[in-house]
Amino acid sequence: MSQQKVDTLRTKYEAARLGGGQARIDKQHQQGKLTARERIEAFLDEGSFEEVDALSMNPNPGEQIPGDGVVTGFGRVNGRPVALFAQDFTVQGGSLSLTVSKKICKIMDMAMKVGCPVIGMNDSGGARIQEGVNSLAGYGEIFLRNTMASGVIPQISLIMGPCAGGAVYSPAITDFITMVRNTSYMFVTGPEVIKAVTHEDVTKEELGGASTHGYKSGVCHFMVPSDLAAIAHTRELLSFLPSNNMGEAPRRAALNEIPLENPDLDNVAPEDPAKPYDMRLLIKGVVDDSNFFEVMEAYAQNVVIGFARIEGRSVGIVANQPAVLAGVLDISASEKAARFVRFCDAFNIPLIVFEDVPGFLPGTHQEYNGLIKNGAKLLYAFCEATVPKLTVITRKAYGGAYIVMASKHIRSDFNYAYPTAEIAVMGAEGAANILYSKEISKAEDPAAKRAQIIADYNERLANPYVAASLGYVDEVIMPRETRKKLARALGLLETKRDQAPPKKHGNIPL
Repeated sequence: MSQQKVDTLRTKYEAARLGGGQARIDKQHQQGKLTARERIEAFLDEGSFEEVDALSMNPNPGEQIPGDGVVTGFGRVNGRPVALFAQDFTVQGGSLSLTVSKKICKIMDMAMKVGCPVIGMNDSGGARIQEGVNSLAGYGEIFLRNTMASGVIPQISLIMGPCAGGAVYSPAITDFITMVRNTSYMFVTGPEVIKAVTHEDVTKEELGGASTHGYKSGVCHFMVPSDLAAIAHTRELLSFLPSNNMGEAPRRAALNEIPLENPDLDNVAPEDPAKPYDMRLLIKGVVDDSNFFEVMEAYAQNVVIGFARIEGRSVGIVANQPAVLAGVLDISASEKAARFVRFCDAFNIPLIVFEDVPGFLPGTHQEYNGLIKNGAKLLYAFCEATVPKLTVITRKAYGGAYIVMASKHIRSDFNYAYPTAEIAVMGAEGAANILYSKEISKAEDPAAKRAQIIADYNERLANPYVAASLGYVDEVIMPRETRKKLARALGLLETKRDQAPPKKHGNIPL
């Protein structure tokens, strides 16, 4: 082969690697951001990246930079294959052209064929305005593939810069969104448009920064301080997930030998039902290496969700959090937990529920904003799930919330309760007010009569033994036994087979 042809090849690839040029690369670094290629290099196992369409170019005159505004390809994370794309802000602000969308769609199509996760590193100014409807068509093609891939392969979005307009909908369809604090934001319409239409003054950070979507909207699942932190966090997330819906999550041996019984757990949940406690202490006392990979930690904190392992098996955990709003279910908590349950069910990840719930949050705000339909989302998700489902009732399990939190009545496989569990329509105080108000008011000593009724109610109804006698609780166990019981149940349920009636799809109350 002639040296001229070799030089031509090298020149073209060098131009692709340089993207929008050194000056724009330097500006990216000055903003505390890595370039698209640096992000890919840091994310993938060393030397595993195989780039696709590095020489693809926009046909429009004046925009012919090799690779256009995105770097795409395949590689490995901890030895497992992944597909990924990284938008290149140094080329036309990472804006989406038809060429860019074709590159992204190509690797998404291949990921579906081979059954590997898709990772999107988003850093884009949005649609390339000068391309008009072609740019919009490109977004539509990506959205369609996001939807077709949902529940088939894991899709993870890293927001590492601006993400505005139509660009936000692709991440919104994906399974998990990680945002980098101070350098990333997401919104449908920017501050300038909002000011023109509603006369509100708001900054980009206030409108769509990581804190806004992490604490207020629930759009963002994880908030991290830097590009490198986002990359490390996503690599760990992938370790809990299977490559596709036909596989199983990889097993990883615990770093330390963990006894099946932990006496410290006997004292985590106070016997006094009015006293709060941190449910994370119980979770960490049960799982391998006390490693709980929490999801949406800052949003709807009255429910806790996340991944962990028990004897090396990946599990999804849903737990009420008595330390926040007494662990009640409200609109935000129900929706947060429901989507997580459906993800775990789609990808064969067993579900473990730690239950301490006094009910649904009362109030006009909740009712006016759809508590009924949002609570029903969580109910639907648990009913629909066919993966192994294990429930541990630690204390309160009242009313409709008891049923919703993976009760025996909605196909949970094993249900355990601690001796401190209270399973009833409502607490003794509420029952006394509703059922015995006349009897109490007519008594010679109303306070004593009320105390007697409450004590009798607790003895007869607000305990785990009535439910156990009816088979609604499989075992009443000591907290120290939790890991042992869950590990053995998971082992038994490895060969579980369950399915829904044949149908196109259900109609979850969105």
